[in-house]
Amino acid sequence: MAISGEQTGGEQTSLFSTAELRGCYTIHKPSELPISQDALQSWKQRVFQYQRHVAGRETARQKSLFDLAPTVGEMVDLIHPFDLPPQNIEFWRWQEGGEGVSALYFVIDYVLPILLYVGETVKSNMRWKGEHDCKRYILNYVAAHRPHGLPVSVNIGFWAQAPVKTRDRQQLESALIDKWRSPFNKENWEFWGTPFVGGK
Repeated sequence: MAISGEQTGGEQTSLFSTAELRGCYTIHKPSELPISQDALQSWKQRVFQYQRHVAGRETARQKSLFDLAPTVGEMVDLIHPFDLPPQNIEFWRWQEGGEGVSALYFVIDYVLPILLYVGETVKSNMRWKGEHDCKRYILNYVAAHRPHGLPVSVNIGFWAQAPVKTRDRQQLESALIDKWRSPFNKENWEFWGTPFVGGK
């Protein structure tokens, strides 16, 4: 609401110029939301159908006679994001027990379900305490459901057997992003579009 003085001719005049008020408040640009119900459901169905196809594919791999360490490709096939125990997306607010472990994590809307984001961390209990763009995408995604009364249940699951070495963990993360085409990962924006990125 503008701070105003006397009314003249039915209009209120401002006591301060725009230049004087600059820095006192922030004008937020309208975001790309809201998204129509049809567009939202269509977008989710596209992601769901793709990921369901991926989950149903059997990868035929030749078995080794020797007990070798699994390759990145073999590890990708051993990780089942939708089977991980879900945690509240705000888990870090009340997390106890230290900084956590090296892990891969998966942000999932369990209603359909669809895998929205794949990430990696060296400290599973600390990763989301700071700034993270994905937090904004989640807020926008959930907010897009509210006007239409659509159910949404976004949670996070951790896979705590991730490699301790950062480079190995990041290679595995990249392979999982490629496999699932998780739409909140920037690598897949061109494929799915960016309806939930919104403003900064």
